[in-house]
Parts: sequence; structure tokens; C-alpha cells
Amino acid sequence: MNPFEMPINDIMTKWLKGIEKSREHLLKSNEVLLGLLDTDIAKTPYDVVYQEDRIKLKHYHPTSDKQVKTPLLIVYALINRETMLDLQPGKSVIEHFMNMGVDVYMIDWGYPTRKDRYLTIDDHVNGYMDNVVDFIRDRHGIQNINLMGICMGGTFSIIYSALHPEKIKNLVTTVAPSNFETDQGLLHIWMKEINLGRIIDAYGNMPGDLLNLCFLLLNPARLVIDKYISFFENMDNKEFIENFVRMEKWIFDSPDVPGETIRQFIEDCYQKNLLIQSRMEVGGNRVDLKNITMPLLNIYAKYDHLVPPGACDLLTSKVGTLDIEDVCLETGHIGIYVSSKSQKQFAPKIVEWLKQREGAPERASNIDAETVPARPESSQAALKAEPVAERPPHRKLRTGKTAAASRALPKKKKAPAQTMASA
Repeated sequence: MNPFEMPINDIMTKWLKGIEKSREHLLKSNEVLLGLLDTDIAKTPYDVVYQEDRIKLKHYHPTSDKQVKTPLLIVYALINRETMLDLQPGKSVIEHFMNMGVDVYMIDWGYPTRKDRYLTIDDHVNGYMDNVVDFIRDRHGIQNINLMGICMGGTFSIIYSALHPEKIKNLVTTVAPSNFETDQGLLHIWMKEINLGRIIDAYGNMPGDLLNLCFLLLNPARLVIDKYISFFENMDNKEFIENFVRMEKWIFDSPDVPGETIRQFIEDCYQKNLLIQSRMEVGGNRVDLKNITMPLLNIYAKYDHLVPPGACDLLTSKVGTLDIEDVCLETGHIGIYVSSKSQKQFAPKIVEWLKQREGAPERASNIDAETVPARPESSQAALKAEPVAERPPHRKLRTGKTAAASRALPKKKKAPAQTMASA
């Protein structure tokens, strides 16, 4: 008996089975890839209730009895799009909020063009965000609203809450960097040395495609090689392919970021770490984190390679409120919003936390009015507001004058316009 006969037979048998399996895989893949795929994102119905320049405010109506009466405003980052929160039915943070009776508003930052290159953080925080907050307050006849910020939008929400504490009832930050003096993530190491001057001078705005390339290079083995190997291995799985394409659509839908905004964000935050020290200035005023006197829920991800725990977990020790809570979920930067496990934890935790504070009496600020400096109104962010509402709020005039001079100027009112709806 040939001692090599059985091993050779086993090898040939496995090889033939592998060929047959590959053939079946390719035939099924051909059927899936050439068939109809449901890859649409952001399918949850909403109304556009306010519009200003490139900015739109989406309103999602609750689909059940309101459990949280105070409306929630979600502020996403300027990098990538807010559609991440509504990627697909069943795995949509927005859908979960609606089903749990939350009245949700969300800012769509739109697509900056070259004319937006000189917009600063002040324009976005004290211009667009403040106008949106006032619109919601006026629309509901309330003094303050709930605010939830995500990633860079979370940083903006921290700044806004410190500058306008009287307008925010509860603050929720999710994967929001506030402490940039950390070496936990490669992004933080790179940003300490980068000089954006030449890029901004050449392009005006920071190209979204260039930002995408930088993010991919943070972990090319997983974000490029492994991802597409997984695609080829699962080409015969229709559900996998639909989810894959949805994610690709979101990843590569990358608006440019206004040049001066990202320049200030990199220099003041990543390189000087001014925010967590309460030394950052926005619109001529110091952002003092002790002014954040509203309840704060701070959520971050344990395996986040973009905003690691070290960039988030110091915030609650620096604010002026005693009602604080840190929540660290065992997931990544994107998984916190789309993974099946996080879906069962993320939105329910936020809704329950807000419900517990819904009946709280109006928060009395422990900061004397004279200690909060008047905000000089500057820049161009609010020069052309075209609200889509029945009761537009008073328009804040952004003049570049000092606070005293600005008060002497008449306020402009926004002309009412037709209500817009989008499916």
C-alpha cells in the first residue's frame, strides 16, 4: 500500500470540494450583485423646518406618546454627514428616539462651498447653532432645550453650553473630544505636528476626500484590506452587501470643512488643548467649562481609534455641574451608533437619562450674570437666514461690532416662508 495514497486522496477531495464551493459562491454572488439591492440611507421621514445659508434643521416627529417633552437637538460633526444616525431601518438611532417618544431635531450642515472658507467656530456655534436653538425655543415656547453633540459636533455643543448655559436644559455628549492632550490615538499624535496653512490657502476649505484618506491611513490594514477581503468573502450574502454599500455611501459622502473652522479647531484644540483648560476663546469670549451647570451625560467608546477614552473622560471633572455621568461602551467610533449591541444600549440609556430629569424644576444658574461676558456678535454666518417656519425667531445680527455697539443696532426679523417637507 502506498503510504502517500490516502493523504493525496484527502487533498484532492478537499480541493475538488473547494472548487465546487467557490463555483457556488460565485454563482450566488453574481445573483446578489446583479439583483435589486436596498441600499438607501436616511429613510426616516422628516420635515425641514428651518433653513439658513447651507444649513437645514430636520424635525423628526415622535411615533409614540412623548416620554420626553423637552425637544432634543442633535448636532453632528462637520466631518461626514449626520445620516450616520439614520443609516438603515432597524439600526437607526433616530428611529429608536422616535419610537421612544422623543421630539428630535437634527442639524444638517450641508455642503460648504468656497464662499464658506472664512467661517469660524464662532460662526457655527454663536451663529448657526444659536439661531437654531432660539428657533426651537420660540417654536415650543420654552426657555431651554436638550442638546446632544456628536464627535466634533459634541465639542461645539460643549462650547455652546458654556457660552449659553441658560438655553440648555440637559447636555449629552457622545464620542466628543474635549481633552486633546493624549497619545492614545494616532490621530492626536499626527494633529500635534500638522500645519494646515498650505492646504487651506490652496483649497480654501479642507477637502473631504483628503480627510477620508487620512482616516483610512490611521488603520489601513483594517479599514482598507480587511474590509474588502470581507466583501469578497460575503458577496453571496445579500444583507451583508446591502449593509456594506450603505456604509460606503456614508463614508464617501464627505463634505469639505470650512477652512478657518478646521484651522482653529486643530490649532486651539489639538495643538494647544485650550478647551479642557477653559482657555479657549470663541467670538471674543473665554469658554469657561465651569459655566456648564446643566446635567451632563458623557458617552464614549472603549475601542474608538479617532476619539479615544482619554480624549473624553476628563470633561465631567471640569464642568460646573454636579449632575454628571460617564458611560463607556465596549465598541468603536462608528459602532456606537450602528452595532446591534450598542443599539440596545445607546438610545435607551439617553432616553431614560432624559426622562429622569424631565420633571426637574427650572435650573437656577449658580453663575452671576456679570461673570458671563457679553458675546460680541461677529462674522457672516447669519447674514442670509431663510427660515422655513410659521413663526420665525428674531434674527441675531452678526456685525463684528462690540457688544455695546451691537445692542444699539435694531434686530432684523426673518421673513416667514413656506414649510418644507421631505420624505
